[in-house]
Amino acid sequence: LCQWLINAINILTGNFDRAGGAMFTSPAFDLLHTSKGGDIYNRWQSRVRRLPEFMGELPVAALAEEIETEGREQIKALITSCGNPVLSTPNGARLNAAMGKLEFMVSIDIYLNETTRHANLILPPVTNLESSHYDIIFNTFAVRNTAKYSGPLFVKDPNAKHDWEIFQELVHRLAGKAEPLKAEPPEVKLSMALAFGKYQLSLDKLKESLHGIDLGELQPCLPDRLMTAEKRIDLAPEILVNDLERLRREPESAANGDFPFSLIGRRHLRDCNSWMHNSELLMKGKNRCTLMMSTADAERLNLRDGQTVRVTSRVGSVELPLEVTENIGDGVVSIPHGYGHKRSGAKLDVADKHAGVSINDLTDETVLDDLTGNAAFCSVRVKVELS
Repeated sequence: LCQWLINAINILTGNFDRAGGAMFTSPAFDLLHTSKGGDIYNRWQSRVRRLPEFMGELPVAALAEEIETEGREQIKALITSCGNPVLSTPNGARLNAAMGKLEFMVSIDIYLNETTRHANLILPPVTNLESSHYDIIFNTFAVRNTAKYSGPLFVKDPNAKHDWEIFQELVHRLAGKAEPLKAEPPEVKLSMALAFGKYQLSLDKLKESLHGIDLGELQPCLPDRLMTAEKRIDLAPEILVNDLERLRREPESAANGDFPFSLIGRRHLRDCNSWMHNSELLMKGKNRCTLMMSTADAERLNLRDGQTVRVTSRVGSVELPLEVTENIGDGVVSIPHGYGHKRSGAKLDVADKHAGVSINDLTDETVLDDLTGNAAFCSVRVKVELS
């Protein structure tokens, strides 16, 4: 709803697809060239709660129950790729327990972490510094059109595999093909996409430009880049208009005497996800896994900066140091994303020294954005008390 209303305001005020307003990129590698348009929402639903599909994916809030609930199409095997859902999905404690019930699990990951410790097999890819990189996703949301290719900083060990080699080999074997695989590096598709894109770039030229290529400021691009059949914008889609009633009810449902605070997450530059917590250099300095609370709220509860507090939601409790600050609103508290490393079976030497607590041991898999079925990671209701 928020994204739709922002776009609607920009359109109605004449600030859409024009300089000074909301504008859109024209990337060198253009994802829209692969788009077929059409219906990509709620074509099927999850088995247990009937949560809607979007672009072929189901909300992660449904994962634990789909593993736990017996019956036809129950999830009994799982593949994870460079992710840590035990720390990054709602009610991570429940998902952690559910993963112990899987019959088989494979993880493609460089770490034995809180999630991959459940895996029967771990297939380790090379690290980021041994891989090339071209940004596709973020160039779609950039504020200027640019292109940059980064080659690997270090040469990988001959016996190590890139993630794309692992994926292609798995597909090859699962398809039952007998002939040896000739793995195709992503540079093949990248080269073709650049050559046939708007700017007709060559990958070789991009490699020579160590700092990337500036392709210019954003330009008006509608209706050409609209994916609708009529090349028109539906300003008031029925599905979103109907959801406004839920928005009107939210202030009433948020009022909760038992859980008076609204919990939000945050990310820091040097530890924005759990992977980064196993780097000594990035984790130097003071403890950043704190509960931020406004000065007024701390005074009202007779709490002081540095005290250990207990934060409780419907699904669980955690204890961590309090950070009293003027940088957060009254009635709101914040815990950073990605912590909670002291779990049996994980082997993360540096992260273990900075374990912290997981905000997702408090987030609630039943608190959803009703329209999409996605977990409402922010504004989870909690209470705070001295530990």
